[in-house]
Amino acid sequence: MAKRRPNGGGTITKRKDGRYQGAAYVTNSDGIRVRVYRYGRTYNEVAEKLAKLQDQERNGVPVPSRAWTVGDWLTYWLAQIVQPSTAFNTYAKYEGKVRLYLIPYLGKKALPRLTPHQVRDALARMKKDGVPAPTRAETLRVLRNALNRARREELVTRNVAELVDMPTTDKQERKPWSAKEAITFLGTARRHRLYAAFVVLLTLGLRRGELLGMRWSDIDFDNEQFTPTRQVQREKGKLVVKKLLKTNSSHAALPLPPFVAEALREREKVQRTEREAAGEHWHQEPGEDLIFTERHGGPIEPRGFSRTFDTLVGRAPVRRITVRLARHTCGTLLAFLKVHPKAAQAILRHSQISMTLDIYTHVVDDDQRAAATLLADLLRGGNQPG
Repeated sequence: MAKRRPNGGGTITKRKDGRYQGAAYVTNSDGIRVRVYRYGRTYNEVAEKLAKLQDQERNGVPVPSRAWTVGDWLTYWLAQIVQPSTAFNTYAKYEGKVRLYLIPYLGKKALPRLTPHQVRDALARMKKDGVPAPTRAETLRVLRNALNRARREELVTRNVAELVDMPTTDKQERKPWSAKEAITFLGTARRHRLYAAFVVLLTLGLRRGELLGMRWSDIDFDNEQFTPTRQVQREKGKLVVKKLLKTNSSHAALPLPPFVAEALREREKVQRTEREAAGEHWHQEPGEDLIFTERHGGPIEPRGFSRTFDTLVGRAPVRRITVRLARHTCGTLLAFLKVHPKAAQAILRHSQISMTLDIYTHVVDDDQRAAATLLADLLRGGNQPG
């Protein structure tokens, strides 16, 4: 005789194959009442599954409206959530990790039943296949972001990727320049047409896109400050475009010490000479007034700038580093000068003090200006480390 179930507790029946089947009405993620089935080898096993299902119902957690696989969800997440709301480069980065790694290694797994073990196994197989540790770490970050959204959409009850440790990377290979190396490089690059760009990169720590998006209208020589408002990116592999920076915090005013101002004044002269030499071939959109341009006035291709930087680094007696690490050299130099972390944070525009203290600082105060001036003096050659 079948055991009597409490009202609303669902039904459990024994199948012809000897297993048990349970059924109960719950709400799915589309807000529709549906009958859901659970199976098990014993009556008690199915009863526990139904009890868990109904606990979720009482707590307002719906069942998924479809049988999502990890690949299905990642494809939907990219097209419907990431692409409409993020910069193209961010979307391209996520899309690459999804297409090359997440879908091949995890795409067929059932989304609601994805486990930490499956994610660890996927990372282990990536490692065996020669995927570098930094790439594996970035892939795991993308998966965490995607599963966080799936949790918000109530398709999963937890983010299993957050339970998986990040792959370790060799931080020694990503060491920025020392103060002395930065000074040596600037000495080598002194006569290059983009010398001022390298000064700004090392002194203010701008990102590559922000550096190439600097405009003369963003410079306030009288008040000794600069407000970044634009960046240059390559979009869809074809065009170099200018875009507003990601957040309002990115528009914090930065101090413009005399060393940087002098380099920019020199840049004005270089650009004026290049404009005269280009004549009618000079092209720049109205209101664009970029500081760092190609010889005929157009925006500089970001990858081209990196290649130029790499070429000059190869000519100097210093370690080879990327433009990204050159930006982080700014923090190294500030720490070398024992600048207060709060002032360094304002220059580097870190969102948390764990990266250098609080939130972005929007006002150029004496402490910030003093910190940047100390750094400028160092780059000019004074107070060199022994």
